[in-house]
Amino acid sequence: MHYNNTTMNEKAKTFSELIGGDTPVLVDFFATWCGPCKMMQPILEDTSKQLGNAVKIIKVDVDKNQLAASKFQVRGVPTLILFHKGEVVWRQSGVVPAHQLTQIIKEKTPVTT
Repeated sequence: MHYNNTTMNEKAKTFSELIGGDTPVLVDFFATWCGPCKMMQPILEDTSKQLGNAVKIIKVDVDKNQLAASKFQVRGVPTLILFHKGEVVWRQSGVVPAHQLTQIIKEKTPVTT
């Protein structure tokens, strides 16, 4: 993957530490068997290219990280949740077009590109 992708398998930081910083974090709750989740991959790459280091994008496999999915009441995949300083500022289930996703991130957080 070519964007600033972090997976939940990284042991360096806890999930709370990852989402708690000043940089907005977009979490993509996905499943490997999910067709629409695969459609999100190029959208996330495009969003990352447009916003650069202004946002972190983390992918969380719900089958491997059921605790995180349960904590945030993820009922379907893909579910995108945008965090800023540890707080949920936006969430949506389903595929979101790149231009719309970029606009939402800019509106909901103090993103500077």
